Amino acid sequence: MALEVGEILTGKVTGITGFGAFVDLGNHQTGLVHISQVADGYVKDIHDVLAVGDEVKVKVTKVGSDGKIGLSIRAAQESEHQAEAHHGSKRPASSKPQRHASAQAKAPHHAETKDEKFDDMLSGFLKKSETRLSEIKKNTEGKRGGRGGRRK
Repeated sequence: MALEVGEILTGKVTGITGFGAFVDLGNHQTGLVHISQVADGYVKDIHDVLAVGDEVKVKVTKVGSDGKIGLSIRAAQESEHQAEAHHGSKRPASSKPQRHASAQAKAPHHAETKDEKFDDMLSGFLKKSETRLSEIKKNTEGKRGGRGGRRK
């Protein structure tokens, strides 16, 4: 069975690494879902979202000449939402990819809140970083005798 880019399939997670998850598509074909393609938001630990044995819907994003298959859960969900919007069917808001029970317990329930918290943390970190950098610059220039530095 030849896979085509854009095809949406159901597969089973067979392995998880730090950079993504391997999904068995059947017919002795396995593809990789990169960690950035697992969910809409930032995924720090893929184990929070997926577990070995989970059944997931994936979209084929790349079929390499070397036999490597690129997959995306995120793109499959987006395509599903677009199709539903186009056809006007409504699905319950709680419909998500099927997950292992332990993975569901760990999964974040409020993605928007988590993203907002992350953005706030990031902007706070940038402010602190800039302040520290300017203090370090000011102190080192004075000790080296740089521009406008103190001399004794």
